[in-house]
Amino acid sequence: MQISLSINPEQEVKKITTFLKKIQKKTGINKVVIGLSGGIDSTTVYCLLKKAYKPENIIGVNLPISLIRPIINQLNNLGGSIPKFFDAENEARHRVFSSTSPPKGGSPKSLTKKQVSSLLPMNQKISLGNIMARVRMIILFDLAKKHNALVCGTENKSERLLGYFTRFGDAASDIEPVTHLYKTQIYQLAKYLKVTKKIIDQPPTADLWKGQTDEGEFGFTYEEADQVLYLYFDKKIATKEIKRLGFKNVEKIIKRFLGNQFKQETPYSLFTLRYLAAGRQGFLVPLSGTRNDRWGLRK
Repeated sequence: MQISLSINPEQEVKKITTFLKKIQKKTGINKVVIGLSGGIDSTTVYCLLKKAYKPENIIGVNLPISLIRPIINQLNNLGGSIPKFFDAENEARHRVFSSTSPPKGGSPKSLTKKQVSSLLPMNQKISLGNIMARVRMIILFDLAKKHNALVCGTENKSERLLGYFTRFGDAASDIEPVTHLYKTQIYQLAKYLKVTKKIIDQPPTADLWKGQTDEGEFGFTYEEADQVLYLYFDKKIATKEIKRLGFKNVEKIIKRFLGNQFKQETPYSLFTLRYLAAGRQGFLVPLSGTRNDRWGLRK
């Protein structure tokens, strides 16, 4: 069985463009910083930004692993040493920053491992990956501060529901234009926006370590996840029923979703609880009923 998650790309572009223009009007800030990986999410969001912002007001920054590792060793010099911007294919050059040079006394890779190894648990790849994501966030927000700009995120709904993000890393942003769209819907939007086939066809990756891919970490595909998540989260269909319909990896997908709900609700605080108890739910996630009721889910 296959569920259609097709969208009207033209309408989505209009809706997102309107949203971005409203944000500019509301905040009075007409510049935006975006991290560009050369992947489908950031490229698609970049194309959307071009429809809402003047080209000279879009600051694109590419921060590959080769640049992040030396930066980890130079955080104390962050204010005066900004990484060079390498534009990804299909993305225009807007600003070029001076390149960060590796620290003296060894390679960036060896120094990074030496300095943080004592803090890392068994799974060093994930820990280092989270560090990379948070360093990228620091740089983007530092640039935004310097240029009086907002930081634009590139997260999609699939990543959000699966908890596939680093808290206070790639999840940290001022604007999220496509969080309402599943990954497979991002592909539809990318084709409409004429993103190059090379970018569309490459395996999705968070670029946290060499050879890392999203689906390799999941153990299932985005297509499988989107179908199951749509039925479970949007349509509130029970797990047993979804399995009965013949979808693959149902338990694995839903287990990951439920296991990462805490990431959607942090930081926990007495203020949050009191604010919600007073019935003011304008921007905070409702915290009433059971954990699943809170999300409108069924087991």
